[in-house]
Amino acid sequence: MDPYKPHNPRHRPGGVDTLTEIRRRRLALGIPLGEVAAAVGRSDATLSRIERGQIRPSYDLVQSILAYLERHETLAAPRLTVGDIMHRGVVTVDPASPIVTAAQRMEGGAFSQLPVVDAGRLVGSLSEAALLKALADPALRRGRVREVLEAAFPLVDERFPAELLPPILGRYPAVLVAAQGELKGIVTKADLIRGLRGTSLRRSPPS
Repeated sequence: MDPYKPHNPRHRPGGVDTLTEIRRRRLALGIPLGEVAAAVGRSDATLSRIERGQIRPSYDLVQSILAYLERHETLAAPRLTVGDIMHRGVVTVDPASPIVTAAQRMEGGAFSQLPVVDAGRLVGSLSEAALLKALADPALRRGRVREVLEAAFPLVDERFPAELLPPILGRYPAVLVAAQGELKGIVTKADLIRGLRGTSLRRSPPS
């Protein structure tokens, strides 16, 4: 069976959408056409015609090309870690602090949450929602942080993969970063969005 037949451009596998995607991904990685052609055992001219949708490659050939590109994408994409995106210099509050003091600290730093630390030990957290509820209640407004204490944020180390954070941040407003028992940083949803949005490939497209 000849793998290179005249074809309807949108026939699957290897329709126009797939072939356009192959070219886009190859250029994004900065891989020359000849490199991919050699890797899959085809000529430059053949691969060029495939990318332009002039011939329909076999299913196996498309899979070989895609597998080659995926291997390079894995190598090219930097592995983003928590240490790359965390906000250093964690601002905390003591459980014995007055709620109004916590409010001032949260407002002054434009924070939406604060870790609660007692004598160097993480004991809980204070969220913006809990703080607002306390300030709206005359009985709690003059109270202490310990009275509205919430669960502590999860702790990870700086090498923790950033791509594993979304489900954690779906349950908690922040993740704390620690090393040898000492808080090193904090990661919020905004930090993660900025970090993932800024991830780029190492190789530049060909000129």
